[in-house]
Order: sequence, then C-alpha cells, then structure tokens
Amino acid sequence: MQHWNVKELTAPDGSRSPEILHSQVGESRVVAIHLQSGQELGDHQVKEAALLVVVDGTVRVEAGDESIDADAGTVLRFEPDERHSVAAAGEARVLLVLAPWPGEGHYRGDASVSSSAA
Repeated sequence: MQHWNVKELTAPDGSRSPEILHSQVGESRVVAIHLQSGQELGDHQVKEAALLVVVDGTVRVEAGDESIDADAGTVLRFEPDERHSVAAAGEARVLLVLAPWPGEGHYRGDASVSSSAA
C-alpha cells in the first residue's frame, strides 16, 4: 500500500507544486498541486479523463460556459480534451487524477500515444 498526506507534500527542491504521486502506464497518473494566491492553471486540456479534487482552499474552475467556486471537498470531472482553467484566489491544494494514463494522443516526447501503442 502507498499513501500520502496531500496537505504535507513538498517537492524534492523544497517547492510544493506540482508533485507526481503515482504514474503507471495503462493505469493512471495522480498529481498534487499547491497553488499560491493568484496562481492559475490557465485554459488547457488533457488527453485523459480528469478528476480534480479540491483538498484545501477554494479555486475558481471554468469549463465552457460554466464556472464554479469550488472549495475543499469538491470533486470535478472533465472529459478528455475538455478545455478548462483553475485559479486560486488564496492558497489552495488540489489533487489531479488522469486516467487512463497516458490518454490516446498524449504527446510523449518524440511521438504521441495511439491505441496500438504499448
């Protein structure tokens, strides 16, 4: 069993964000992100289905025509390629789960993953 306390995580360089907690090809990737006040993950998309769990603080999440102020305990789900943004008014921690990892078409250096790739 592996376990983490997301509220206490720090990256090897002493910073707090982002930190990959788990990554297994064909399964999932789990990333802890500590956002400072005013910091944002601008408009973006990923090739995987994504779950975003607000662990601490409050973030403003926008996707399409929707926006929500999500506080601790909120779980949001995004479809693959769904554009969204996340911004913190104050300090916040979120947990990002991407699955399956990597998603179809995910760029991996010199090639992207296709359904025939390992």
